Amino acid sequence: MADPQESTPERGGLGKALGDFFAPVAGFGVTFSNMFRPMVTEQYPFVKHPTAPRYHGRHHLNRYPDGLEKCIGCELCAWACPADAIFVEGASNTADEQHSPGERYGRVYEINYLRCIFCGLCIEACPTRALTMSNEFELAGPTREGLIFTKEELLAPLNEGMLAAPHPMVEGTTDDDYYRGEVTGPTQTQVDWVAEHRPDEPTLEAARRAATSGKGVK
Repeated sequence: MADPQESTPERGGLGKALGDFFAPVAGFGVTFSNMFRPMVTEQYPFVKHPTAPRYHGRHHLNRYPDGLEKCIGCELCAWACPADAIFVEGASNTADEQHSPGERYGRVYEINYLRCIFCGLCIEACPTRALTMSNEFELAGPTREGLIFTKEELLAPLNEGMLAAPHPMVEGTTDDDYYRGEVTGPTQTQVDWVAEHRPDEPTLEAARRAATSGKGVK
């Protein structure tokens, strides 16, 4: 005996016909529900609304608390970029030109914002968290050349107490100590080195105060 609740072909055909009939009405329902809502006009650029906390904006090349750069010139960000927007040229650190912990640093770093699609894959590829993305999104300019940002434009500003590179690593540390966050500021030895080699360095005085306050290694 057939189940009385089982749909017959005629009943199924009727339901399909009714669904096809009301489908356009449902679509117009979305349209009509928005027709009577008040219009909202964004007053940009005179009134700027904050972006989402994890917004993918302009890139920053970060530094360690003592001022050394986090970029080690590995080029993984350039390899990960699907738009081929990043160019990195690494170089070796020397005793007189120590820009980052370890053996290598990014001598040349460029991002072409005419190509960048702000996907964030370069951020995921970076092994030292040297590259992050800010909330800055106003990148328009009058020339195409101006939208190719160089390392000097991408480097994050020096915070109070940081000592501008180049200078030696914190004495008695390795690059692993930097990666683990054990370096918390410049030391007196670093300050003395910069004072000898670059006595006119603008960040020297603030770094000297930070060094005497006990910052350095955890």
